[in-house]
Amino acid sequence: MKFKGVIFDLDGVICSTDEYHFLAWKALADLIGVTDFSREDNKLQRGVSRMESLEVVLRKSDKTYTDEQKIALAETKNDIYKNMLEKMSEKDLDGEVLSTLNKLRANGLKLAIGSSSKNTPFILERLGLGLFFDAVADGNCVTKSKPDPEVFLKAAEYLSLNPEDCLVVEDAVAGVQAGVAGGFKVAGIGEASKYEKTTYPIASFSDLLKITK
Repeated sequence: MKFKGVIFDLDGVICSTDEYHFLAWKALADLIGVTDFSREDNKLQRGVSRMESLEVVLRKSDKTYTDEQKIALAETKNDIYKNMLEKMSEKDLDGEVLSTLNKLRANGLKLAIGSSSKNTPFILERLGLGLFFDAVADGNCVTKSKPDPEVFLKAAEYLSLNPEDCLVVEDAVAGVQAGVAGGFKVAGIGEASKYEKTTYPIASFSDLLKITK
């Protein structure tokens, strides 16, 4: 199948900010007295919105929080996370990823980001990719998180392409579910490569060149 565009998730695909996310959520959990927040808990936060991720932490607390307090807690986590992201630079962009992106573009494909993160523009700037992609759909322009397909459908719309013309690249099960629900073919890397609904399991980022030939 000849694709016209590729839509990438950000965290875990273009770059790895998973450790920063875990450390930031762990710091917030410690602040509110949740001392047993673990990496297993953190796995439940992958691919979902900030507020849904917060609920993973709060389920381990014996306290009750109002909506206003929850919003404040989510902002506190984001502030911690963004402070950590200040350490990111172009050196954190893997050479294979950058080379593959450039080859995909040279092959005439339109490229977009489809991420639930509201920090997407900031992260892309830190990586030196601020103006690289043809379109960016993120948590700032959608209201539903994955596994809802809204962010991928929005990215395809920005590229002026139909879902069947685009390949979605994901590392999380929720992201694969979102892509499939939106009518996209999905290349899965990492955890997503083992998921039964993934169209193209891949071992490395450069495998995308074979799929999109």
